[in-house]
Amino acid sequence: MTKDMTTGSPMKLIIGFAIPMFLGMLFQQFYSMVDTVIVGKFLGVEPLAGVGSTGSLNFMVIGFCTGVCNGFAVPVAQMFGARREEDLRRFVANSAWLCLFFSVVLTVLVVAFCRPILAFLNTPENIFEYAYLYIVIIFAGIPFTFLYNVLAAMIRSLGDSKSPVLFLALASFINIGLDLITILVFHMGVEGPAIATVVSQGLSGIICLFYMKKKFPILRISREEWKPKKFYLYRLCYMGIPMGLQYSVTAVGNLVVQAAVNSFGSMVVAGVTAAQRITNFLGCPVEALGGTMAAYTGQNMGAGKFDRIGKGMRDAILCGFAVSVLLLALALLGGRQLSMLFLDQPDEQVIGYSYQFLVTTASFYCLLTLVNVVRFTIQGMGFSVFAITSGAFEMVARSLAGLVLVPLAGYTGICFSHALAWIFADSFLIPAYFFCMKKVRGA
Repeated sequence: MTKDMTTGSPMKLIIGFAIPMFLGMLFQQFYSMVDTVIVGKFLGVEPLAGVGSTGSLNFMVIGFCTGVCNGFAVPVAQMFGARREEDLRRFVANSAWLCLFFSVVLTVLVVAFCRPILAFLNTPENIFEYAYLYIVIIFAGIPFTFLYNVLAAMIRSLGDSKSPVLFLALASFINIGLDLITILVFHMGVEGPAIATVVSQGLSGIICLFYMKKKFPILRISREEWKPKKFYLYRLCYMGIPMGLQYSVTAVGNLVVQAAVNSFGSMVVAGVTAAQRITNFLGCPVEALGGTMAAYTGQNMGAGKFDRIGKGMRDAILCGFAVSVLLLALALLGGRQLSMLFLDQPDEQVIGYSYQFLVTTASFYCLLTLVNVVRFTIQGMGFSVFAITSGAFEMVARSLAGLVLVPLAGYTGICFSHALAWIFADSFLIPAYFFCMKKVRGA
């Protein structure tokens, strides 16, 4: 079930790998989008705003988990490309120990400090308890988040991007069913969709685990290989922690923007919540190209085929630019109708806020293409520290948007926060790529 990405047409390999990964991301977005749709339709605008107000905090914590797991998969992809199977298994085994450690520590910390953080973000009083109840349950499920994401990342690093999609699809349908059952049958509030999300994430992780044990002989780890080793732990932390911190550092800027959004009141929060759920969905093709480049670059880096790395990156960027045009057209033509999916009854003010944010963001997806493709190419080459730096550029940009643009331009400043962040990140990542390529070539 493995896939060698060190030979053959880069364009064909990238598209073939990215499409299943894109579908997987679509299903993953169902976890948050379906929660939001059902909350908005059946519970009302204030619960919707409460769930939405946790978006940046959710991204900061869960993004760290996802980034760490993706980072752990980079050495695995490199060892697969280099045909060093024993080292590959040791990296997988040591990843498991690190995920166990991170999941326990992180869960305890974020659950304990969840309420003070929401207060710090100026979460409006009328939606505060909705926000707290939803996000504290999501954070209690962090071990399941680690379980699925690290196993899916390992499977993808071996060239299989299709299987995680099937498992996530099944979990997504279970999530939808549980959302409706908890609200319509058990008459729960926002805690129902949160519980459904955690349970669904856990199921997808457990399915991945059984699949790996059955279908990947290369991952049959011996008792000796299971022992933690300093070298492998260090290498994994060197790759994983910077990639995780990239999301968290970026999210600090998101928190500044979220605080600015919250200051406008629950109607704006509801509009931005709807728009962000849609943009998360629309951005999946571009995100998939980035994730593809991590596995593609990792394998080719391990095999020493540096020319293929540059060719693959160029092909991925071209694909991303073409998709960006289509996504903008979809936002322009269907943005208002998509926004209405999240409301129990049409509200022109909320829809207007949502549409403006959505179209403004979609207009700059070409910049997002560069961020994702170049960043993950650099990470696949092993220069994970640059991930933190690019995240810091995004943090500064979003902080400027929240602290400077919003006072000057009002709500329009919020709408341009993503675009400004992508401009800042690209200004760093593009020169960084050429520096990294020069280093790996030994020039």
